[in-house]
Amino acid sequence: MAKSSLSSAFRGARLLESAFPVIVLAVLMGLVIAAFGDDATGGPAQLALIAAGAVSGTLAVRRGVEWKLLEASIISTVSSATIAMLILLSIGALIGVWMLAGVIPTLVFYGTQVLSPAVFYPSALLLCAIVSLAIGSSWTTAGAVGVALMGIAEATGLSLAMTAGAVISGSYFGDKLSPLSDTTNLAPAVAGSELFDHIRFLLWTTVPAILVALVFFVIAAQLAGTPPETAQVGGLIEALSANFNISLWLFAPLVILLVLAQRRVPALPTLLLSILIGGGFAIAFQWQGANGTGGSAAAMIGQIWQVAANGYEAQTGHPVADGLLSRGGMSSMLTTIWLIISAMFFSGMMEGSGQLARLVTAMTRGLQRAGAVIAGAGVTAFLANVIASDQYMSIVITGRMYADEFKRRNLDPVNLSRALEDYGTVTSPLIPWNTCGAYMAATLGVATISYAPFAIFNFVGPIIALIYAALHFQIRPLSEPKAA
Repeated sequence: MAKSSLSSAFRGARLLESAFPVIVLAVLMGLVIAAFGDDATGGPAQLALIAAGAVSGTLAVRRGVEWKLLEASIISTVSSATIAMLILLSIGALIGVWMLAGVIPTLVFYGTQVLSPAVFYPSALLLCAIVSLAIGSSWTTAGAVGVALMGIAEATGLSLAMTAGAVISGSYFGDKLSPLSDTTNLAPAVAGSELFDHIRFLLWTTVPAILVALVFFVIAAQLAGTPPETAQVGGLIEALSANFNISLWLFAPLVILLVLAQRRVPALPTLLLSILIGGGFAIAFQWQGANGTGGSAAAMIGQIWQVAANGYEAQTGHPVADGLLSRGGMSSMLTTIWLIISAMFFSGMMEGSGQLARLVTAMTRGLQRAGAVIAGAGVTAFLANVIASDQYMSIVITGRMYADEFKRRNLDPVNLSRALEDYGTVTSPLIPWNTCGAYMAATLGVATISYAPFAIFNFVGPIIALIYAALHFQIRPLSEPKAA
């Protein structure tokens, strides 16, 4: 956000006045979630964000802030989420086309036979952790591997909320540590630390957190036992075989996507190319399938076009298979994009008016011990996730605010970059109106408030970081020599 689009009208304002829009948002969100539950993000949450943003704007105008300044801030903030929204649309199209092509049905076909319910949750966690570590993207991992795992869980009668928690825990473990990850590069760049030194320092909080998550999911898998609905797996496999040409070759689009991501091809072109590849595989493998057109090439291309826009609608005659496979399409992401735009409106009002800066100033005042400063930076990153509704903004805003303070206190920048990831990166999918929370809910088909209690890695990590800060453990002074 350019300095010219920020106001200083709230610099000397009372803290309560600057915090009032956040209080309004918290109250409205609490009422919305209590009243609508899992349906909260289908419209009520968007209205709450817009109402809280309107309160912020009203207070700003009363203090003499020009509307044009607020408008410029809103435009800038919404623009910062443009790529995220385009990625959402692309993921929707990818899921639809991969359903039609038989890619996701093939993953489900083999996955239901390989992944035993007794080890499913920890297997899902480890698989997503490995893939995300290799490609550096939690979103791509959830959109490609996570969707298939959700299908397997649904087919075998396992908990969808717990499966989503395992997928997100594993995906964010890799996203947090991978040198290919955007956030893993952004945090040290903003804080002023070196990338691989940052990753090494992250291990102190990240490894214990993933181990806690792994133990939890191992125990959960054992307690779950054999689901009572496993008899339907045979019917599902028969339905998939009858309606799709299942082939090991259909793993190729997923492999190509992962290779492109690993080679650091940007996410949007990677997804768009994967959609085209999926369309090619649909023509090659499913043209004569029971759910294909069985007609002209033009008709098949038209069907690919249709499912990319509006999603795939299965008609297998098997209710479980139809419910499992009928998903995807760009249109399925429109409610999520509405949520993101509403969140960016609130964020733009808060940042452009100067209310956010006033809150941050109050939070940093009075911090004495090094551990308190680090914890303060972490809590600020989490609150920025709540208010700014985007993990990138959380990292950048918090990093810019605390970089000089850490140097003044003789704290190595790696302490700050770790705090940005411990509290900023991993908490983003726990907030329904954050771009990450909205994305995961839309992609995995489970409401944020439902999967959040099972995203063990994502909330255990910040707790471990808080304990370290309180015990003054693993806090590196600026003068300490770095490891070779």
